[in-house]
Amino acid sequence: MAKTTYQFDPIHSSVHFSVRHLMLSNVRGEFTKLSGSATVDDENPANSVIEATIEASSISTRDTQRDIHLKSPDFLDVEKASTITFRSKQIEIVDGGAKVTGDLTIRGVTRPVILHVEGPTEEIKDPWGNQRIAASATAKVNRKEYGLIWNATLETGGVVVGDEVKVTIDVEAVRV
Repeated sequence: MAKTTYQFDPIHSSVHFSVRHLMLSNVRGEFTKLSGSATVDDENPANSVIEATIEASSISTRDTQRDIHLKSPDFLDVEKASTITFRSKQIEIVDGGAKVTGDLTIRGVTRPVILHVEGPTEEIKDPWGNQRIAASATAKVNRKEYGLIWNATLETGGVVVGDEVKVTIDVEAVRV
């Protein structure tokens, strides 16, 4: 059985998110430190395995005070839970990509999540002789299911922070 392993290129990979703020607009942010791998089963892609680790303290929303709050026990609690992890459990090949079901762990809470994946691309050779692939994925996560429950009620009704977090992941990976 032929398997190929790829390591995520952290310089060319990213994790972005958006969440409703004041029930009006979306606040966007990113995690700047991502590592991981994909072991691709060339004969049966459904048996492939994807693993990723995000350093929770690498969160950035372009607002220092908000980032400090997001790192606190009200949200990610990075002192006690320094990483966010994902490990695939099932991969279903669909037109143009895959539906990847796996375990997402945030703040020590593990729950299933579905990633809708475009790709991977065909493997290419970069100018330095490395073999590379890329893929993009999206997911929706309810933050409260992971213990990120802080919120404040607005005097007009509604809340400061929405429950649904939209996640976009772009990965470029190098064959090892």
